[in-house]
Amino acid sequence: MPKLIRLYIVSVAIGFALAALFVAMLVWFDIANLRHLVLGQPMGWLAAIMLTVFHGIVFAGAQFAIAIMRLAEDDDEPRGGRRAPVATREPARVMATADAPAKRGLPRR
Repeated sequence: MPKLIRLYIVSVAIGFALAALFVAMLVWFDIANLRHLVLGQPMGWLAAIMLTVFHGIVFAGAQFAIAIMRLAEDDDEPRGGRRAPVATREPARVMATADAPAKRGLPRR
């Protein structure tokens, strides 16, 4: 199995395990009265499954993103684009007109 596929499967498994733990904690600590809604209703099991699946998708995506970003190699040596700017003694030409403030409705000085 390719390493990237294995990394994805492991990340998804970790994400869904974290989601199951998160939903269990939501129900256990009765956040937003979820314990009553999940355990006290006839279709509460469906709500628990939906919470776990949707949180699992989010947590698996975040886990995979973190795993991919951790694969980056450190750049120890500088590359292009780090040169010092070249200073010139030539002034930049800026055109100024006398009627510009009047066009914007500003008072003249």
